[in-house]
Amino acid sequence: MPVYLIADVTVTDDAWVPDYAAKVHDIAARHGGKYLSRSGNVETLEGKPLDNTLIALIQFPDRDSAKAFAADPEYAPFAKARKAGSVSNFHLIDDTDLAGGIPYLPKG
Repeated sequence: MPVYLIADVTVTDDAWVPDYAAKVHDIAARHGGKYLSRSGNVETLEGKPLDNTLIALIQFPDRDSAKAFAADPEYAPFAKARKAGSVSNFHLIDDTDLAGGIPYLPKG
């Protein structure tokens, strides 16, 4: 079942960004990850605007693949640099419908 890693990031020191942006997508790809977006163009349609620099959305084939990416030793120095130079959150969601009313999504 596909899962989506949502990374919301507020950069506090951008020294880590160029190297991370150039190399991490290849590490994610080795785990079946595909970036669907990595954008700072965030528009709030309802509610309180997010106070972040960018949001990345990465699709993985399953939860284990996403967790393997996050735990990959090759990714570790990039994660360390990101954590030192940002406030960031990683969330995983699957492709289910909690209410079960959308026919093309599995009931969650």
